[in-house]
Amino acid sequence: MDDSLFEQRTSVKPRPSWLGQSRVLRSPLVWVGGTILFLVLFGAIAAPLLTTWEPTEIDFEAVSASPSAQHILGTDRNGMDIWARILFGARIDLLVAVVAISLAVLVGGAIGSVAGYLRGWGDEVIMRITDIFQAFPSFVLALAVAAVLGPGVRNLIIVVALVNIPAYVRMMRAEVISVRERAFVEAATCAGLGRFSILFREIVPNCLNPIFVIAPLNCGWAILTVAGLSFLGLGIPVPAAEWGSMISTGAGDVVAGQWWTSVFPGVVLFVAVMGFNFLGEGLRDTMGKK
Repeated sequence: MDDSLFEQRTSVKPRPSWLGQSRVLRSPLVWVGGTILFLVLFGAIAAPLLTTWEPTEIDFEAVSASPSAQHILGTDRNGMDIWARILFGARIDLLVAVVAISLAVLVGGAIGSVAGYLRGWGDEVIMRITDIFQAFPSFVLALAVAAVLGPGVRNLIIVVALVNIPAYVRMMRAEVISVRERAFVEAATCAGLGRFSILFREIVPNCLNPIFVIAPLNCGWAILTVAGLSFLGLGIPVPAAEWGSMISTGAGDVVAGQWWTSVFPGVVLFVAVMGFNFLGEGLRDTMGKK
């Protein structure tokens, strides 16, 4: 091969489009979603500064009390402050969602990348296992796994990560199969780079756009999953502060007119999920543009 031609071919490696993406910072959806998530995260981190009540502290003189100066969002049937429980509950919901989705991205992305690059019988085995997991509705699968593992933060992280791994396996496999046929990969092969060096240094960085778009959306789904499992008694048990368990505890109080015990946690849950959705939609709109 002519040296000049080889140098030209090795120089065609594209810069990953997720780097230096200035359009992302100009997206209104990204700004709205980012602002919402920043406020939720700030509330979770600064919770001890934003309330004088502990999330499990009981005020025996204000059981099921309506919003007031002492309890700005009221108290539940156990006399625990709703505002404090919402703030501290954000820690659990955000922790489980972000850690679980991060694990799913790392594990699923690595498996899908190797399967898509090496192909062969290993790829077939991995994809058939993925098909089995994806044959079940996500929440039903999460419900089944949570019933086996039991409640708790660690088990919830495992449940949410396990349910999401197959999607990232399939996503990364498809991206790697598409990118591996491009000229810069062939040039790297001719240059004598090892297969895994080519995969993780040349191919994977150019396959991350869909990951950055889907991950925030899945974080929103993860929060809903955690809340749903807690609502059913398979997530974070009472008296620990968690939005889903708060909604479950207060659901029966709505009939008695004590709407604040479940409405306020439900509103915060809705807003947090919308924040992740706005962020994901904004990233999709900007990263999809050339």
